[in-house]
Amino acid sequence: MKGNKPYVVVFIIQAIYAAMFLLSKAAFDHGMNNFIFVFYRQAIATLFLLPFAFFFEWKTAPPLSFLTFCKIFFLSFFGITLSLDIYGIGLIYTTATLAAAATNSLPVITFVLALLLRIEYLKITSSAGIAKLVGLLACVVGVTTLALYKGPRLEFLSHHHILSYHETKQLHGHESSATWIKGCFLLLLSNSFFGLWLVLQSFVIKVFPSKLLFTTLQCFLSSIQCFVIAIAVERDIEQWKLAWNVRLISVLYCGIMVTGVTYYLQTWVIEKKGPVFFAMSTPLSLILTILSSALVLGVIIRLGSILGGIALIIGLYCVLWGKSREQMPKVPLNLEHASG
Repeated sequence: MKGNKPYVVVFIIQAIYAAMFLLSKAAFDHGMNNFIFVFYRQAIATLFLLPFAFFFEWKTAPPLSFLTFCKIFFLSFFGITLSLDIYGIGLIYTTATLAAAATNSLPVITFVLALLLRIEYLKITSSAGIAKLVGLLACVVGVTTLALYKGPRLEFLSHHHILSYHETKQLHGHESSATWIKGCFLLLLSNSFFGLWLVLQSFVIKVFPSKLLFTTLQCFLSSIQCFVIAIAVERDIEQWKLAWNVRLISVLYCGIMVTGVTYYLQTWVIEKKGPVFFAMSTPLSLILTILSSALVLGVIIRLGSILGGIALIIGLYCVLWGKSREQMPKVPLNLEHASG
């Protein structure tokens, strides 16, 4: 079971992300400002993690040099603040379907970044390298299928469609091809920042291995950065108020469970298995989101979602198989007494 812990943890992380997608979408549909939303979730995450960080790691944490602090500051700025803010804008310019599908470009982006930084390598002459390449191509096919092919409806899970109004409204509001291209570019840029964040974390965690303090410090710095951006964009005090509704529930969930819990778990997984291993698990969140939308919110599943999900699963396990083959110890040939 010990060797399977990273696999269990990434499944839990992606399940949390699936619930986040549903709740945050509901909050935005109820008029919540994206920049304010990101600030609140980062601030709540900081308050949630701070006592745990002080209690468990404050005495054992290594000294934090000014250079390491600067690295964490910029890591938070690009990987959390800009990534989340830009993703929200891209979601406004496009549709929820494309935004969810675009997230799954993350494995390809992370793998390319890891190749450039020589964290990962690709030998197409080996079975492991071929498996990685096939897996990446399958992920691209799966994402493309989910984004571009809907197919016939599979109306066997529910008969009511809570999100149909929002999706129709969104589709009619964003028919401009220029706006659509802009949204696609922003989603790709957001995933690029997030992929870079995943890759660079593996360098910083080596010099500052206190994962809980590392996560808390990132959340704290990001909350300050997000506040500066949010207050510059939105100064209407009414937009900053929270009442007991889906907006507050979404902010609390995203702050505690997503930013607070999963960021720590992500750091643990990256330390154990590397950034590409974690990135390759992201298709699971889309599959879980599709199923949750159908079972909880009554959204009709289409054939394209099923086919795209199957392609993503194939790609995911091809890459994981390739990585497992690379990590297998090579047994030297015992030629002793071979001639005798």
